[in-house]
Amino acid sequence: MDVDSDAWRRGAAAVATLTFDVDAETPVLASSGRYARHLTTMSHQAYGPDVGVPRILDLLDRLEVPATFFLPGWVAERRPHLAASIVDRGHEVAHHSYSHRSATEMTPDAQRQDFERGLAVFEEQGIDVVGHRAALWHTTTTTMELLAEHRMAYDSSMMGDDRPYLLQLDGASVVELPVHWSLDDWEQYAFLPEPHVGSIIEAPSKVFDMWRDELDAMTEHGCLFNLCLHPFLSARPGRLAVVRRLVEWARERGDITFERCRDVAARVAEVGGVREVRVGETEIDPETYPD
Repeated sequence: MDVDSDAWRRGAAAVATLTFDVDAETPVLASSGRYARHLTTMSHQAYGPDVGVPRILDLLDRLEVPATFFLPGWVAERRPHLAASIVDRGHEVAHHSYSHRSATEMTPDAQRQDFERGLAVFEEQGIDVVGHRAALWHTTTTTMELLAEHRMAYDSSMMGDDRPYLLQLDGASVVELPVHWSLDDWEQYAFLPEPHVGSIIEAPSKVFDMWRDELDAMTEHGCLFNLCLHPFLSARPGRLAVVRRLVEWARERGDITFERCRDVAARVAEVGGVREVRVGETEIDPETYPD
């Protein structure tokens, strides 16, 4: 197979996916339920869906670019009109667990319950969900089993390439739209005193330069620029301007397209020409690498 095929890009130098993880209160509550009593912390997180998402949707309308929003089921359940408000504007809603607890810290049964509970929320709301992103990007073999069992079209949690590839799972092939820490706003902006998160809040100008340089370099290699943004972080005015400037810069180049994750994944599945990777745990000698 020609793994350098550009068919999935349709001739573009690079493809960009703007993705928004609408985590809201869940990452904090996943660390401890006691933070539900920390009203300021909860307000910091609620800013994302309550203020940030409407602001982001308005910007996307002005820019005329599509995006993908990954929602934990808990967030969609507590805000029953949120997912529909996103889809009604032409964007995609995708699965992001139910509780935002780490899969690597749960038993297989707990992972299944959390995964399927999240899917059930969207089914009840009539939201068509075909993609998945693991909370914290933490995955296990159980995650892979659930992707195959529920016939998810794509996952966006792994880091094995900077172009789409196929996860060869038992009984299914799932398109992987890879992520990376360098394209996540959490590492740039996140800060909370308790639970302690982050240390330095970076200047938006620095973040713009880093992401622009990465996207520019990706055009030389035919990559997927899979940008992960959190509304409680990147919807703050100075940071949202980074998103606007980045889209405007890419549009001015003329060789970068913006697409929803589901559309990229559908084309990869249709045209192929990407790497195929069989996923499983790394075999180790427990005497050399004990738990």
